[in-house]
Amino acid sequence: MGFGFNLGMIFIVFPLLIIVLILWAISRRKFFGTFVAVIIIGIMSLIIVSSVLRMIFSTKELDKEDYYGNYVVDRSYFRGKQADWQYEHYRFEIKENDSIYFYCTDRYDVRKIYKGHISTVKPSNSERLVLSMNKPSHHIVKENPTTYRSTWDFYLVFHSEKFGNMFFKKGEWEPLENK
Repeated sequence: MGFGFNLGMIFIVFPLLIIVLILWAISRRKFFGTFVAVIIIGIMSLIIVSSVLRMIFSTKELDKEDYYGNYVVDRSYFRGKQADWQYEHYRFEIKENDSIYFYCTDRYDVRKIYKGHISTVKPSNSERLVLSMNKPSHHIVKENPTTYRSTWDFYLVFHSEKFGNMFFKKGEWEPLENK
């Protein structure tokens, strides 16, 4: 819960609850007991609903382990021949020993592998990926990617001198059906 909720609880709800409890203890009227029960059930319901909504709508917070896996070009951002070509020619893998392998491919065949290491920095509540590629490096992985998070997943955007922004998502490479 946030600061405003806590402030309201301390200065409004708890004093009101204490006053109603005292009135109930003195008068023994059923109305005050019902009012106490409604306040407590309302607070608990608010806390439960708030927690569930936070889980559903908050953005994913990333740890270093979340970056491990295989990545392919996300063709859903820019459809067409260029995205299909990039999908068929570039993919990478981040392994649990913090190594990165950037693959230049021709569909199934790996033509060249660029190796490096990864680390992360945590400028806020989510970690960001930092690449340290061996020289010579490929133009796509020359700079660190930008991480974009949504509620359930994330994607990486690399800036390429030749292609502009390239979008990568976690996933296994599969050949395109139209080839």
